[in-house]
Amino acid sequence: MEMTVQLTIDCSDPQKMVTFWAEALGYVPEPPPAGHATWRAYWAAMGVPEAELPAGAGDIPESIIDPEGRGPRVWFQQVPEAKSAKNRWHFDLKVGGGRDVPLDVRAQRVDATVQRLVTAGATVLRIKEEPDMGFYAAALQDPEGNEFDVV
Repeated sequence: MEMTVQLTIDCSDPQKMVTFWAEALGYVPEPPPAGHATWRAYWAAMGVPEAELPAGAGDIPESIIDPEGRGPRVWFQQVPEAKSAKNRWHFDLKVGGGRDVPLDVRAQRVDATVQRLVTAGATVLRIKEEPDMGFYAAALQDPEGNEFDVV
């Protein structure tokens, strides 16, 4: 049996998260299935009751996909409650190139990605710099406060 993986992230503003994480991961917003103008139209055709769809849900994509088809689909599910504690999981965006790449080059790559993501709406929590261990990374938060690392 074949298996695919979808990562579902609870959030209050799916469109903001789609925009941010598409930029962060190099993904694209997922178009609605063929024959449907929007995801909302698709869900209605499937029989999802209108009462289960928040205002605006599915009018624009609430999921992102890897254009190369390698990574999992990510769906940003709108929920009424706000994030209240530290993540129990997080993304590590590995942009440095690994330990075979000189530390200064890895740090430049991390810093460039951090700057791009700050422009897209991220907040830097801290820079993790341990040159004696050959380590450089940054801890950030996405627009809704979910933590992730750039390594």
